[in-house]
Amino acid sequence: MREPWVVGVSGASGTPYAAAVIRGLLDAGAAVDLVVSRAARLTILDETGRPFRDAHWAGDLAGWLGRDLDGADVRYWPAGDLAAGPSSGSYRVRGMAVVPASTAACAGIAIGLSKDLLQRSAEVNLKERRPVVVVPRETPVTRSHLEHLIALHDAGAVVLPASPGFYGAGAAASAQQLVDFVAGKVLDALGVEHTLFRRWSGELAADRG
Repeated sequence: MREPWVVGVSGASGTPYAAAVIRGLLDAGAAVDLVVSRAARLTILDETGRPFRDAHWAGDLAGWLGRDLDGADVRYWPAGDLAAGPSSGSYRVRGMAVVPASTAACAGIAIGLSKDLLQRSAEVNLKERRPVVVVPRETPVTRSHLEHLIALHDAGAVVLPASPGFYGAGAAASAQQLVDFVAGKVLDALGVEHTLFRRWSGELAADRG
């Protein structure tokens, strides 16, 4: 039986993190159900110059990820479709990552607003006690945002800020290496194997290319 990971992309800056997570899941042979919020479409366009459209999602996703999706198990659900599979707890999924997670998405999930499929899917996975990873990028943060993140933590989510480490590639790390570090931490939290960054070995600068 198909059991995908749900990836929700909100409108926060940081769409390269989402692309790296999706690529990592596909590289691991996982199925992916994708939900892209209306605001995220604007952010993808702004950060990549590429559109993301419901009617052309497959081609737009391939262009965004920079790879051919032939053979990839990806299903796309429009954010306005509140009758979509991931809106129900009886729809089998392994869990969900919300990456990047805007302050609005964090607030909506924390209070159970379910204003769109992204928020509803996250709430469903929390109530079903499945893994949920939320990746906030906003900085600095307000008290209300911190309170929503605490509420998400208390509800069972892993709150994983988009804060890359430099020990994998050093101070001269490229932007992609820093993105991959965060994506790798997301995959770690989901329990998905990857090779996106060099793990700490206990030795300074060990195996650093």
